[in-house]
This record gives sequence, structure tokens and C-alpha cells, in this order.
Amino acid sequence: MVATEVKARPQPSGAERLDGDGLMLSGVSRTYSMREGGAVRALAGVSLDAAHGELLAVVGPSGCGKTTLLELICGLQAPDGGEISCAPAALMPQRDLLLPWLDAADNAALALRIAGLSRVRARSRASSLFAELGLEGFQNARPAQLSGGMRQRVAFLRTLLSGKTLLCLDEPFGALDAITRAEMQGWLADALRREPRTVVLVTHDVEEAVMLADRIAVLSTRPGRVIEQLEVSLARPRVRTDGAVVALREHALGILSLGTAATGDVERAGGERAARGEDPRA
Repeated sequence: MVATEVKARPQPSGAERLDGDGLMLSGVSRTYSMREGGAVRALAGVSLDAAHGELLAVVGPSGCGKTTLLELICGLQAPDGGEISCAPAALMPQRDLLLPWLDAADNAALALRIAGLSRVRARSRASSLFAELGLEGFQNARPAQLSGGMRQRVAFLRTLLSGKTLLCLDEPFGALDAITRAEMQGWLADALRREPRTVVLVTHDVEEAVMLADRIAVLSTRPGRVIEQLEVSLARPRVRTDGAVVALREHALGILSLGTAATGDVERAGGERAARGEDPRA
């Protein structure tokens, strides 16, 4: 068994200083009203922070509010409680959402076009980065002519060219096969080394979080709460078979498993109280 030091990070306080390109969430909650009545609590009292240039990975079970968290950071939704302080953010959703009638260069340049650049200038700027991202020669290809990994690179380039210093990546490689996914993880690490940004990466893959992140926030089942934050003080580049990587992955999985079980106990207890006519939040 390989030993590794795992550091748990304390929850940030609202008094902590935030630089202009960082992120701070303090006690953020979000509840959705249902059409048929009732409500679903997606997030409850989430406090997180990320410094400039830091990659924060957020892991948790399906339905725990991870995508909601990114949409709140990007201003696509408003929290019901708590505060969010951050630089303007760009969201890369789970699907690449490339426009099928545009070629790769025009898709990558879309944010520049929206910002007011002419098609010629926007396309030229996007095309100049294709070689760095392993896309040289595919500027004129339509999305249907690109592999899944290539489509994701175009989508990331589009996000990067938004000019935002804070990027929110929602399961960017979730739809890829294992080999392509591993290649894309390495590519993303290299891309962020060349173009440093503050990044919040949502993923179901704990190993992916360990491979890429400076810090990992583990969320509970719905409503999502931060169970623990782990510093990832491993040198880069990281090798997934390295003993320290494996140990940290297993440690994070253990926290996730315990947190899920504990939240389930709380929800069951709340259901029993509701069945007795008592306040389930007690």
C-alpha cells in the first residue's frame, strides 16, 4: 500500500479576500419549484472558492446539483440564498453544441463574432490556434466530419476565445471513450498550462479530478452540500497508475461513498418525520 499525504481544506469564510479573476461562493442555495407543486432543493449552503489560475474539480453523484452550480456561477440562474463573487465566466456544457452548418473555424470563432469582430478577423484568430490544439488542417471541416475528441477541442477553443478568465467546464469529456478521454485530459492540462485560466471542472470521474485538479470539492447527494475539499499537491504531469494518484483517488471515493450514505440517512429520517406529520427539516 502506498502512503500519501491528503490535506483537507477548511471551508472558506466570507471574509477571505478574492482577487479579480477568482471565485467565491458563500452559503449558496438553490431550490426549484415543480409544475405539479412542491419543490426540489438542488443545492444547500455551498461555500467554495478558487484563486486565479486554479483548477477546482467538483465531484458528486448524479443529480446533486453540479450543473446548477456552474449555471449559478455563469449567471444563467440566480441563487435563492447566499452570495457569489466572481469574474465573468464562460460555460462549456456537456455536449459540444457545435452548429452543424458552420465549419470548425467558424464554430470556434463564434464568441468573437458575438463580441463584434468581423467574420474574417474572428476566423483568422481562431484558425491561428488550431495547430496548438491538434486541429491543424481541419479549419474547413464541418462538425459531422470531426471525431468526438476533435469536436470537444473546437468547443473548448470557442470557450477559450470568449476572453473570460473564469471557465466552467461541465463534464467536457463524459461522452468520449476511455482512450480518447485520457488523451483529452492530457490535452486540456497542456492547454491550460499555455493559457492559464481559473477553471471549475464538474466531473463524475474521480480519477479525472485527481489527474487535472489543484483541489477537489466533494458534494453530497441532493441537495448538494460540500462534504470535504481536498488539496491535490501532486507534481505535473501526473500518471494515473502512480501510487499517490491511486491513493488520492481511493481516498476521494471513500469520502464520496460515506457522504452519500450519510445524506441518505438524513433524507430517510426526514421522510419518517414527514410521515408522522412532523417538520422534515427538524
